[in-house]
Amino acid sequence: MIEEYIYENYSIDFQEEYSTQNDAYYFIFNNNREIYLTKDGKIPCCHEEDLKMDFDFKLYIGTFKNKEVLITNTDCTDNFHTLFELYDLNHEEYQMAARAVLIRDWYKSHQYCGNCGTRTTIDKKDMMLICPDCGQMHYPRIAPAIIVTVDNDGKLLMAKHSYHHKHGYSLIAGFVEPGESIEDAVHREVAEEIGIKIKNLKYVKSQSWPFPNSLMLAFNADYDSGEIQVDGNEILDAKWFKPEEIEIPPSDISISSWLIDNYIKKYQGGK
Repeated sequence: MIEEYIYENYSIDFQEEYSTQNDAYYFIFNNNREIYLTKDGKIPCCHEEDLKMDFDFKLYIGTFKNKEVLITNTDCTDNFHTLFELYDLNHEEYQMAARAVLIRDWYKSHQYCGNCGTRTTIDKKDMMLICPDCGQMHYPRIAPAIIVTVDNDGKLLMAKHSYHHKHGYSLIAGFVEPGESIEDAVHREVAEEIGIKIKNLKYVKSQSWPFPNSLMLAFNADYDSGEIQVDGNEILDAKWFKPEEIEIPPSDISISSWLIDNYIKKYQGGK
């Protein structure tokens, strides 16, 4: 996973329908939520006329490496790639794209007020769409979710999820429910999915996860009590794995791989 500070080379700002005559970074998304890359696999940094495509909208979101950054959306499909592909090519540009796609999704899906149906407008101060009729405020949406390692005397709890067709066993994770704390969510998810209780819960790290709009909050915990019981629907199976038995994720894009790697190092002397 990327651990670099996003604001190392990025300065935040926001304007609607922004135009520039300078070379700028264009984070161009299509309706499949794919991103346009140049032939050498990079985010284009150029004049707008060099791109030769029509845009639904343009949003200015600040500067990256001292150049302006614009988000656009188009109907085009040639030379578009998934965010996973961009991550493999350039971690730094992926980190910016992860922010850009969340802003794009919010702006594209909140053109009309969900409360009364009136066309929304950009607020003069905040990055917010506001309804001029009923006053409903529409901020970018982020869904908090938890992920946790559960340790049982040197064995890691991992589960096989029914919706992960290409994955084997992975860590316990889930979304935070309305009205509960982050810590409550961890205890609930483990109890619901696996049927056990945990203790010594400790927050360790977070990660923006734009698939589609999560903020992943990572925890470590210890086994407390209970026997593994899965529902056979969402969770097909769950087991305790020794470090040498753990299947390493094929990509390090997610905080899950960071947690697993640190767990293995803990019991292998940091090797």
